[in-house]
Amino acid sequence: MRIFFNKLLYLFAMLFIISFISFLAVHLAPNSFFASGELNPNITEESIAHLKEIYNLDKPLYVQFFSWIGNIMVLDFGISFTSGEMVKDEILQRVPITLAINLISMFFVFVISLVLGITAALKNRSRFDQFIKQLSILSFSMPSFYLALIGIYLLAITFPILPLTGISSDDSLEGFVKYKDIAWHLVLPIFVIVFGGIGTLTLYIRSLTLEILKSDYIFFAKARGLSRYTILRFYILPNLYPTIVTLLGLSLPGILGGSVILETIFSINGMGLLFFQSAMSHDYPVIMGILVIGAFLTLLGNIIADLVLLKLNPNSR
Repeated sequence: MRIFFNKLLYLFAMLFIISFISFLAVHLAPNSFFASGELNPNITEESIAHLKEIYNLDKPLYVQFFSWIGNIMVLDFGISFTSGEMVKDEILQRVPITLAINLISMFFVFVISLVLGITAALKNRSRFDQFIKQLSILSFSMPSFYLALIGIYLLAITFPILPLTGISSDDSLEGFVKYKDIAWHLVLPIFVIVFGGIGTLTLYIRSLTLEILKSDYIFFAKARGLSRYTILRFYILPNLYPTIVTLLGLSLPGILGGSVILETIFSINGMGLLFFQSAMSHDYPVIMGILVIGAFLTLLGNIIADLVLLKLNPNSR
């Protein structure tokens, strides 16, 4: 229980620091949402001043910051400059699709990397091992946006097998047909994320498995005549789980961050696309709201990973 409260305290402390840095970075960025209005001769200075007063932009930065912190404590991220809607409502509409894509992708990344890494280690220096190493190098060296464009060109334009963009062909679909249509639209984005994520993890698991295979307990297990399946299940996998859980927590920031590029390319109406559109229009409330939500999800994922690791290995306490 003490560890849980320490983690919770760490979560709030880090959220405060991230919020402060995000707030400062956004407000120090050149230009602003009102820059175009200030250059428009049809908009009076009084109108601009009134808008800034509505959004508390006429006050000193420290007053704006603590006012904003007080609001987000009650999940009030303010009103969007561009749409005029509550930021909380806009984010809640986009979070499910982004989380679904990233969680599904993360599941496939770890399952595929685990299978390929262990198999390559068990078949060390074979043709399969060489193929996996080359595939892994290709995976982490190819930019995700480039792979996405190649996939769109080959599988959606040249050979129209998969949908081009979006997550649905017809909004009127319902039930199983609707979810089937959404799943078909997400095949290419998830493939891009998975292919880009398996490279480093596969090589790491392969390297770790090779070290485990050199250990004394594996030697004695083989000497006892245990089958490969038994050695894999009771000797190799239990020693890989702590590392996998740790990597799972560390992978969250990169996967969530990659949503901005992929959702923009595939026109997926998620948090990544909303962040890109808000950044282009200098929509401060939405930008800071997404940064805080993204930071919270990342920190929460890391804390969950730490608690699971503690359960798997109490000595890590």
